[in-house]
Amino acid sequence: MDFDFTDDQQQLRDAVAKWTEKSYGFERRQKIVAAGGFDRGAYAELAELGLTGIPIAEAHGGLGMGAVEAMVVLEELGRAIVLEPLAQAFIASAAIQAYGSDEAKSTWLPRIASGEALVVLAQQERKARYRLNACEAKAAKTGSGYALTALKNIVPAGDQADAFIVPAQLGGKVALFLVERGASGVATRGYLTQDESRAADVELTDAPAQLITPDGLAALALATDVGIACACAEGVGAMEQTLKMTVEYMNQRKQFGVPIASFQALRHRVADMKMQLELARSMSYYATLKLGAPEAERRQAVARAKVQLGQSLRFVGQQSVQLHGGIGVTDEYAGSHYFKRLTQLEMAWGDTLHHLGEVSTRMTETAGVFA
Repeated sequence: MDFDFTDDQQQLRDAVAKWTEKSYGFERRQKIVAAGGFDRGAYAELAELGLTGIPIAEAHGGLGMGAVEAMVVLEELGRAIVLEPLAQAFIASAAIQAYGSDEAKSTWLPRIASGEALVVLAQQERKARYRLNACEAKAAKTGSGYALTALKNIVPAGDQADAFIVPAQLGGKVALFLVERGASGVATRGYLTQDESRAADVELTDAPAQLITPDGLAALALATDVGIACACAEGVGAMEQTLKMTVEYMNQRKQFGVPIASFQALRHRVADMKMQLELARSMSYYATLKLGAPEAERRQAVARAKVQLGQSLRFVGQQSVQLHGGIGVTDEYAGSHYFKRLTQLEMAWGDTLHHLGEVSTRMTETAGVFA
């Protein structure tokens, strides 16, 4: 199997890397954090590069690219710990393209592709514990459509988004709906998360909604798996930059008159960080390449990837802090913000223990060892 990137994919990576280097440095990120953790202008710049339309079909105004191109982009955004949730555009477009009605596709996909509309997934509830079928939100049929009553937590950029994709109970089954933030009965409470990105609690009270699909669990599973693959790609980029910053610091910091990078014990720890990064990278590729597989195979693959990513994210982040010493946790130093991002990514979409259980549940009797 050929794991080399094509010239087009490499050019896409270079274009995103140039944007982050020139337009999204640490100082700008800090200003965005101080202003609330989300900058619509920065999201518009991502749209101008065509990134919001990467996975959307050309018929709906997108670029018609695939999951690998999305992964390449998110690795570079992860390297700069970009706050704006581009991954949500990929998640929303995946759910709508695969399960949405023709009306939903024609209405929302062009707006997502152009960056005009930020549509985010609002699926988390306090009692769900990462279970997709644990949903207390209710939907009711009305004369003109549907009305939703729900409370969703930690919705990415929830008080800034233009619309939400919301799972809710309809006739005893989970269905998937689209709710506009400006609709009646929608209330949001925004806040900063641990990694300084913006999120919100979204409360719906008989809010008018558009049905995406009555087969909500299958659509939500796809959206979640795309989200996990996106988190894996961002994590690889963030870990790569964390390792780079750690090595640079070790070459500058001196003890006993020599750089601490010359100490063999510390060099071994850096080698272990590199190994964890490469293990995570290979599993991120694995998850991305399996997004087009049948649901059972896809779900097993992304769970496996998230287990490795969780282990790697925690190890690389903690080792970086240890090798930096006190400066590694100071707010003025970029490294501490990478540590926060790595920590939050480990928890996103289900933590390591949750996905270890998912992997275990999907094992065969022989676990593939003797088969």
